[in-house]
Amino acid sequence: MRFYANFKMHHTRASTTEYIAKLNEELTSIECDDITIFPPATALQKSLGKVVVGAQNGYFEAKGAYTGEIGLTQLEEFGIDTILIGHSERREIFGESQEFIAKKYAYYKEQGFHIVYCIGEPLTVREQGEEALFEYLYAQFEGIDIEYEKLTVAYEPIWAIGTGVSATVEDIELVHNRLKEKFALPLLYGGSVKIDSIEQIAKIKSVDGVLVGSASLDAKGFATLIKRGLGV
Repeated sequence: MRFYANFKMHHTRASTTEYIAKLNEELTSIECDDITIFPPATALQKSLGKVVVGAQNGYFEAKGAYTGEIGLTQLEEFGIDTILIGHSERREIFGESQEFIAKKYAYYKEQGFHIVYCIGEPLTVREQGEEALFEYLYAQFEGIDIEYEKLTVAYEPIWAIGTGVSATVEDIELVHNRLKEKFALPLLYGGSVKIDSIEQIAKIKSVDGVLVGSASLDAKGFATLIKRGLGV
């Protein structure tokens, strides 16, 4: 199982440093070599111990006149080579189009980054049935090289992100099984993954890991989630 934590706009540099130390301490005896956290840009730092540090965002240039953005030069300072691309909040709140997202993807693919590529649907699409659901999800792969060997896909139903309502096992299986048939890729589930739901989610054969939001913000809590997900 892979365990990824998206801090979004939470934590500072100091609290992230403390978090990494605490998480490593909590997981000393645990065998799991795929734990990644995505702190905000101001809290980026080098990976340490079992914990890999990735970026929530990045522009498709090394540097330049792009106010408010972060580029390859800044990421390289911390040895970061993992990035989230296509998160629904970037699409919905910040208006990133599929074309724009595909440019980011192509750039960071060229740099050899491990890309965690996010897809998901709003409730209005889900309610239209399976045909509409998968048409919507597959459209989010337009311009994306799915043969890239360092690609991980994260399925996050938008209606379950930050709502406290996780998709049912049947909801997750429906999408993950279909995606697995179409793409031979590691596939994460995200969307209100909690300590009390991780064991059930981890048992789904087509789930290779989880992308966790609010339940990952406390290091001890995230460690507990990881241990339950691993069955230890």
